[in-house]
Amino acid sequence: MRTTSGRGAARERSADRGVGSGSGVPAVEATLDGRWLVLGKDGRLTAYARSRTGLLRWTETRPGGPHWSEPQFFPVPGLTHLSVAQGADTYVHFLGRRAREADGTSAVDIVHAIQYQTARPVTEWRSLGNPHKEREKAARFGAPVAAVSATGRVHVFARNAGGGLMLRREAPSGKWEPWMDLKGSGVRDGFAAATHASGRIEVLAGNTQHAMRWWQADADGEFGREPNIPLRVAPGTVSLLETAPDRSTYYWSDEASGQLVAHRPGGWVIPLGEATADRVAVLRAVLDGYDCTVLAHRGLDGQVMLAACGTENEGAGLWWAPTGEWSEGAPALALDGHGRVVLALIGPDGALCVARQGAGPGLTLDPSVRV
Repeated sequence: MRTTSGRGAARERSADRGVGSGSGVPAVEATLDGRWLVLGKDGRLTAYARSRTGLLRWTETRPGGPHWSEPQFFPVPGLTHLSVAQGADTYVHFLGRRAREADGTSAVDIVHAIQYQTARPVTEWRSLGNPHKEREKAARFGAPVAAVSATGRVHVFARNAGGGLMLRREAPSGKWEPWMDLKGSGVRDGFAAATHASGRIEVLAGNTQHAMRWWQADADGEFGREPNIPLRVAPGTVSLLETAPDRSTYYWSDEASGQLVAHRPGGWVIPLGEATADRVAVLRAVLDGYDCTVLAHRGLDGQVMLAACGTENEGAGLWWAPTGEWSEGAPALALDGHGRVVLALIGPDGALCVARQGAGPGLTLDPSVRV
């Protein structure tokens, strides 16, 4: 399988200034946690990023591109983290950790907003509170990660002050249930959650000794602990991808070996090469008629690397192609409205850069477009 990139495309783009340089839109501070490049019901892609004061959004002007809207800004003062999750209904949910100063101390809560349709306004940001009543503990509440069940119920996970995992989710009525303690020990921020085709949600989190897993017994059911995985996950690098019915492949940077690895419960650890600086972007796509997994990650030097392999066949080897693009934060992968693989990243200047699958065999990316 041939995997190449639009390397050198950066030299072909104009030297326009990025977002926040006199555009009236705040500068990008970070990419969102989760899949920050999403496909809407109308076939258009939308990309998101975070500034110090809110959410930034770019939208394709028509399915398949190549043109995008100017960035739009939605203010949310006090954000320290922002994650995104999309449901089967294509609604996009934003979960933020907000810290505001009051009486000389920091008041921390989790906020939630929704985008119901592509390019439409984002709803009001509503507080989901904080399970800790003591302000000192509340200030140590972690960054939220979200998953949406097949029935559209939002599940929000976050590390509590004691290192356990907390859950707050929507009830079938649409109201929010109280915070629930899922236990665990030494949970570190940067964990991951995913919804499987069955509707069951899985969570994978690491501490300094091993990786911990939580699974729902059934769709919209209760969560139970699975056996720990005796491997050390570098915080903020893990991704989950359903690669068989109700079976995930996990990708992360291993703290012990310093390698990027793939792992499935009960199987061997498969080394994939150099470590990543951020979360690995993963996507299943049909390439040359085969079910494949596409991976992209930001190397330790900041350059984005791209690879593809047969799904659950990482052991046969994969080749990382340098894209010639450097990013701030993790890249993103998605299929566009025509089913083509799309790679998105935020450049060092804060501009959105998008490269799309070209014609021909294998996975070849056309030169990237700077939005």
